[in-house]
Parts: sequence; C-alpha cells; structure tokens
Amino acid sequence: MKIRFWGVRGSIPCPGPLTMKYGGNTACLEIRFPDIDRVIIIDAGSGIRELGNFMMQHDLPKGPIRTEIFLSHTHWDHIMGFPFFTPIYIPGTKVKVYGPVSYEEDTLEKIVGGQLTYRYFPVREKELSASITYVDLKEGQFDLGDGIKLSTKYLNHPILCLGYRFEYQGKVLCTAYDTEPFHNLFITDPAHPSYDEIMALEGEQVAQEQNEVLENFVAGADLLIHDCQYSADEYEAGKKGWGHSYFEYVCPMAIRCNVKSLALFHHDPMRSDEQLDKFAETYCRKPEKDGTSIFFAQEGMEITL
Repeated sequence: MKIRFWGVRGSIPCPGPLTMKYGGNTACLEIRFPDIDRVIIIDAGSGIRELGNFMMQHDLPKGPIRTEIFLSHTHWDHIMGFPFFTPIYIPGTKVKVYGPVSYEEDTLEKIVGGQLTYRYFPVREKELSASITYVDLKEGQFDLGDGIKLSTKYLNHPILCLGYRFEYQGKVLCTAYDTEPFHNLFITDPAHPSYDEIMALEGEQVAQEQNEVLENFVAGADLLIHDCQYSADEYEAGKKGWGHSYFEYVCPMAIRCNVKSLALFHHDPMRSDEQLDKFAETYCRKPEKDGTSIFFAQEGMEITL
C-alpha cells in the first residue's frame, strides 16, 4: 500500500503562509495498490481537488479512471471537495462512494451528490459524465476483492462516523477520525437529585467497553491515522463532546496497542505550523528499534507499507 496525504486539516480549509508546512486542505487520503492497479480514497475534503488533478495527469492517460471513495462521515469538511474532483466530469470514469448515513430519509447520494444542485453549485449531479454509485456502510467486515479486507468500526462523533481498517498482504492501515474517547453520559455525582447508581455504573461500563473495542480495532496496525485536534487542556476547557481527540489520550493509546506508526491528523484550523512544530517536540517520537513512531501528518507526505 502506498499512502499519500492530500488534506490533513479539520473543520475548514485554512490556506495561507501560517499553514504551508502541514497544509491547509481538509481530509483526503489516497491509498494505492500498484500491483493490482487500484486506488482507494478516504474522505472527500478540499484535498481531493488536487488529488483529482493528479489522477487526470497520471491515471487518465492509461485509461478510464476507476476509484472508490470511503467517507468516514458526511460532515461538510469531509465531503466539500467532491464537486471539485475533476474525474467525475470525465466520460468513462467510474466512482463508488461508500459511507455511513445518519438519517434514513437522506440517502448517501442525496447528502454527497446533493451538493451538486443549482442552489449550491453551477453543475447538477445528473449532468456529470462519470458513473457514480453509492453504497451505505455499517459496522462489519468486508471483502473488497483482490485480497483487500476491510473492517469498519463506529466512532464517537456527533454524527454517525466510521473508522476503517484495511488489510492487504500482511499490512494494516487504520483510520480513526473524527472521534474522541467514549465517556459515561449519565450523572455520576451521588449528590445530584437525578443520580441513578445503576445507570451510572452501566454508563461507565459501556464507555470502557467501547474504548476497549476501538483499541482492539487499531491494535497492531502498521499505520494508524488518528484524529488529534486538541491538547488535553484545550479538550477539557470546552471541547469535550465535540467529537475530537487530544494528544495525551491518543499517543499512549497507540503505544499501548502496539501500533507501529501513528499519524496525528485533523489539525485544528487555528493551529499554525509553528504551533504544530512545538507540539511535535513534546509528542512526536522516532524509536531507534521497536516501539511506536509518532508524527504529525503533512499534506503531500507519502508512506509505503
């Protein structure tokens, strides 16, 4: 697997002189399988525009473009680049879009393809030249063919969101964004008038179980790309419940789960290159032999598994 980051930022694109090193585009990841000539894309944030231009230059001359897009969820920063993905305007292109849907009355096609209406965009989806199909995903295990295995796991985000685990020829790539640790949602203060001891205990048990399930999901991955938008201080100061993780949780978890490499991802749009560099001095590591390598994902970074 050859992995390339085309967008690593969270919430909204933030181009400019303060974000040039790590990049300002929102989430988009390219996974290439050169020996079987397949390309899988995770998320269609603003970074997919540049990926589409790259594919037009390097893939289209070899024949019609075939690709699959796996959406972690349908928040706008993860789908906003889809109308600007040039291959969908080219006859012969075939795209399969996979993802979770939170509202039964709104299909994946309506949510993603619905951006291509005159209300928002000068081109309607029905006017596209590509063949586009949509596939709803839930938790489970799937055979994608050609020896590619996929497992999916629901994450902790304000909208239905999936983590992905791709396995191919003994290598494992996991993604977990957007997400935060599972917490007990019930009142735990015995002095509170609405406190219920049984509910509080069950809530704590469920949260612990789900965190363990996620740890098992990413365990032993060759590369884990994990949401890490905040520091612990930022998280506790008002970001808890927003669906994003923090360094002090993610880094120890990856080490505990024997992840070989951890890419910290979904950088806050207000975070400058200088600030990320300072955080890197504290949280990133390059072990001499065994252990977990930790680094901040950068737009344009390439990794081969």
